Amino acid sequence: MLALGLSCSQASSQSAIDEDADRLLRAMSSYLSGLKTLSFDYDTDQEIIDRWGQKLQYSASGAVMASRPDKLHVTRKGPYADVEATLNGKLIFLYGRGLNIFAQMENPGTTIDTGLEEFRMSTGLDAAGADLLSADPYAVLTETVDEGNFVGTAFVGGVECDHLAFRTEIVDWQIWIRKGEQPVPVKYVITSKWVTGAPQYSVRLTNWNVEPKLDESIFTFSPPAGAKKIEQIGSDVIGDITLEDAQ
Repeated sequence: MLALGLSCSQASSQSAIDEDADRLLRAMSSYLSGLKTLSFDYDTDQEIIDRWGQKLQYSASGAVMASRPDKLHVTRKGPYADVEATLNGKLIFLYGRGLNIFAQMENPGTTIDTGLEEFRMSTGLDAAGADLLSADPYAVLTETVDEGNFVGTAFVGGVECDHLAFRTEIVDWQIWIRKGEQPVPVKYVITSKWVTGAPQYSVRLTNWNVEPKLDESIFTFSPPAGAKKIEQIGSDVIGDITLEDAQ
């Protein structure tokens, strides 16, 4: 639903996270979970290894607006898809602008977390960065972590950040957290270390607003004129969601 891709939560609970990394990740998690509304823009890069062994990188962009506990609106424009997703309590809508078609799913719970999990189960993909929208990002992010370290200070887009690195059995992941009173994530990278070529998924989060005034209409989906409802939802190798007309 965001930039669709990998999730580090897919990959033994934490065992060796150093003090600084633990403190900084907890502070970010506490700050994010305390926000009633939030919005940001994002840019993603998804690497794949093609059948000839060449590494290719596909890029996409979008925006996220959320109102806790159960409202979310996400746009994504990638190489092959121009999609928006809307969660409004019990219903999830996916709309493909190019083909003017949409799909509908039910949220089995009452939160953004349960809506994102339903999306994951229905499509076979995660919403990249979805872990960061959880009610408890720390718990989700560290669920499979074997090791975590504070790397040091870094600058991302001119923003001073704390750079943290974590390891799981399947993937390594890194996160850059803005220093200061608003410890929001500004970059997130996941490396599939056992896949040939170690392809990476990365997302940069910009233009954060931690107190946006979000109109309720943002979270209401009304099918445009002529839009066709379809049942089949798929995905492609680079993580673009595909809404397919069964005809």
